[in-house]
This record gives sequence, C-alpha cells and structure tokens, in this order.
Amino acid sequence: MAAPWLWLLALWAGPAAAPPPPDAEVTFVLPAGRRECFYQGAPGNASLEAEYQVIGGAGLDVDFSLESPSGLLLASERRRSDGAHTVEPTEAGDYKLCFDNSFSTISEKLVFFELIFDSAQEEEEEEEEEEEGDGWAAEPEETLEVKMEDIKESIETMRSRLERSIQMQTLLRAFEARDRNLQESNLGRVNFWSAVNLTLLVVVAFLQVYLLKSLFEDKRTART
Repeated sequence: MAAPWLWLLALWAGPAAAPPPPDAEVTFVLPAGRRECFYQGAPGNASLEAEYQVIGGAGLDVDFSLESPSGLLLASERRRSDGAHTVEPTEAGDYKLCFDNSFSTISEKLVFFELIFDSAQEEEEEEEEEEEGDGWAAEPEETLEVKMEDIKESIETMRSRLERSIQMQTLLRAFEARDRNLQESNLGRVNFWSAVNLTLLVVVAFLQVYLLKSLFEDKRTART
C-alpha cells in the first residue's frame, strides 16, 4: 500500500476570538491503491461541516475518515459514495480528512469535498447585542442606532443565507457531475456490449449459412 499523501489546505493558528477560516471546496483525483489525507486548521468553539461526493470512477465509492487534532476518530466510513459530518463545537488545531482507495487496484476516483465553518461565538455576540438593544430606552438617537443595528443584522443574515445557497449549489453541481459521469460510463458499456452482440450475430449468421450450404453439397465423386 502506498504511503499517505498529505496536502495542506490551510493552517490556522490563532486565538478563539478570531474569525473562522474561509470555507474550502476541493476536487481531486484519487489514484487506485492510494490513500490521501488533507489537513484543515480550525478554531476552538466553532462548527465544522464536512461533505464529500465521489463524482467519477468505477463503483463511485471510497473509504473516509475524520480525525480531531487530538487524534480522536470522529467518523469512519467504508465504500461510500457520499457523506456529511458535523463537528460542534470544534477543537482548536488541525483536523485530518482521509480518503482511501486502496481496495481498488485499477480504477481511480474523482472526489469532491467541501468544508464549511461557522463561528458559534459570533452567534452568541449577536444574541447578546439583540438583548441589549431590547433593553434600551426609546430615545430618538438610541432608536436610530437600534434601527441601524437591525439593518446590519438583516444584511448579515442575508449574506450568510446567500453563502449557504452558493454552497448548496456547489453540492448540487457535484451531484450532477457524478450522475453525468455515471450515465456516460453506462453509455460506453451499452455501446460496447451492443457492438459485441452485433458482431456475434453476424458471425453466427455466416456460420448458419455455411452449414446449410454444406448440407446440400454433393460430395459424391464420379467413377470412371
């Protein structure tokens, strides 16, 4: 078995108060008989969602594992075509995602995976701001500030929902790519076996004609 190939997506090392790292989307080719691992840094007390899809290759399946920075195995799946796992709250450090195709000796796999981060601390701060805003006196200047905060909050909510929509569209494109690859593979197999059957039919037809013709041939030799 080949040694694991390690690719560093992003290293994040900072205090828990810093924003989470940006979301990541990766599509790569996993060769036959290989195991490849990816490392992604994460802050503490956040939310990490990992989704993957096998969008190409025979069988459309791989082995998947997810480990925490402390080495704890969080998820382990065998011969799966897709999966989604959520870690909440996260542990500060580098998470390890591994994809294993060592059970296949011929076929390589095309794998897509996505990492989505969400900071739980930001949500708590927003809730605290909302509670503080509700307790303010209804003076004109303070009312204006409250309205501005509401507008900012609405914009942030809209932005997060738009980002989630983009992520869902990316995941749907991965589903579409997998289905398209599967259909193209099936089409190739159908065309191949159709050609084989057609060739056999032609050969059998010629053999039948030859055998029927040989039955009616006069093999007697004339005597002198």
